[in-house]
Amino acid sequence: MPRLQLADGALEALKWLALLLMTGDHVNKYLFNETLPYLFEAGRLAMPLFVMVLACNLARPGVGANGAYRRTAMRLCLFGVLATPPFIALGGLLYGAYPLNILFTLLVITLVTAACERAAAGQAHYWAVALCVFVVGGALVEFWWPAVLLGLSVGWYVRRPNAMAGVGVVVSLAALSPINGNAWAFAALPLLLGAGWLQPKLPRWRWLFYGYYPLHLLALWLIRIPMAKAGYLFLI
Repeated sequence: MPRLQLADGALEALKWLALLLMTGDHVNKYLFNETLPYLFEAGRLAMPLFVMVLACNLARPGVGANGAYRRTAMRLCLFGVLATPPFIALGGLLYGAYPLNILFTLLVITLVTAACERAAAGQAHYWAVALCVFVVGGALVEFWWPAVLLGLSVGWYVRRPNAMAGVGVVVSLAALSPINGNAWAFAALPLLLGAGWLQPKLPRWRWLFYGYYPLHLLALWLIRIPMAKAGYLFLI
């Protein structure tokens, strides 16, 4: 199977694209009741791109040894908690705070990946830990198990290209179709493959992407307050 190798700048470019698509999708959803054309469809690419970038970064050599799993998990947990109040306030959830926001989806992917690496290194009981986190965590977060499976499959393929991992990527993207209401998530795959040909010089701003998520949700909520007082009705 062909190896997937992306330069750091290419991964950053994908993150910026995902950030732009997510922002447009949230503006459309939370301020305009999903009435703006094409933004909903384009927004279906944001989550797969964020998941794929995270999976590629977690697949870097030496990630487990240098403590990157722990640092990434702590940041995702912290900013996921900070994003929860505006996430709930904006509405559109199934029940209360359920499902948990996308940062917790990325957290589950990180934890399962870390457990699988330990299991593969000889600590066999971590297979049970990985399965438990996948099943329970995947039930609690946005986009559920298909998003988690996508991250695990992409990471597996980057580490060791094989047909089963490729099938996992395709299956997980297909499983997102009934959740999204369309198959636009598949468009993230050619973007990922095409990024392998790019080598842009972009700095890696980790904290920007973590902090932007809760801040942009808070901004959207604050913008909605005067809009609601002016008589604008929001679907929640």
